[in-house]
Amino acid sequence: MAPPRRPAAGRPLLSGAVTVPCPVPSATRRLFLFHHAGGSHLLYRGWESDFPPDWELCLLDAPGRGRLLGEPLIATSAGLVDFFLKELEQWTDRPFAFFGHSMGALIAYELTCRLVAEERPAPVWAGLSSCGAPRAPRVGSGPRRHEFTDVKLREWLRAAGGTPDAVLDQPGMWQAFGPVFRNDFALVDTWRPALPALRLPVALSAFGGADDAVVGRDRLLAWDRYSHRFHGPHMYRGGHFYLRDHHRSVITRIVEAVAAAIPAPAGPSPAGTSGPTDRTDRKTGNTP
Repeated sequence: MAPPRRPAAGRPLLSGAVTVPCPVPSATRRLFLFHHAGGSHLLYRGWESDFPPDWELCLLDAPGRGRLLGEPLIATSAGLVDFFLKELEQWTDRPFAFFGHSMGALIAYELTCRLVAEERPAPVWAGLSSCGAPRAPRVGSGPRRHEFTDVKLREWLRAAGGTPDAVLDQPGMWQAFGPVFRNDFALVDTWRPALPALRLPVALSAFGGADDAVVGRDRLLAWDRYSHRFHGPHMYRGGHFYLRDHHRSVITRIVEAVAAAIPAPAGPSPAGTSGPTDRTDRKTGNTP
């Protein structure tokens, strides 16, 4: 597949599901950002200005939103992983990392598993935000989000935050976006890992809001069973969409985690120093 044509300096690069707000042809690493259920790449708008100049940020859209508004929704995690595998094939020519929020974290994890299992280039690190580790399905717990009535679903979304009031209150807007929420919640609520559970060789970090009623700290901590190099959970004041208020702190942690995950150049370390270590911060509970 031919690489995407680079736009004129200062203009974003648009290629399929990928939006690169600030192209960096000589980038030393790429970060792929996956959005939440019902969302789009706009969740990460403006983030590129807070990363080092040699990073290239790639914001992703699932079909049915953003620039892919006219494309059919994908209702399963396996289908969405297949879609992104194809979309990202031309973008993995240098070290890269994943960061996903909520549904986006689920997809980032599943995509990492597929890349590792198929011995393709894999991310050096994956950040999983506001998404719990896989668990056994609950029995008799009542209707799931995609099965809610419109009234109950809008109430749930309003309580979780992150959805503009106009989408929830205006009938025309809800008619357009309601099916997207239901599709994505069905994907999340029925998710079962596509591959057997294994400890990934890829470093994982978990992030979350201390007041998140959807995903608690215990479910973030459970990710430590899925990687030999787990960090976190890194907790912030706020709910499910804590990162809207703390994105700069999250970015700092992303940059540090990716730097630690990329092997240092071969050669002896200066006397009295050591290279980066893969530390497991299982008791971290900071709330910046």
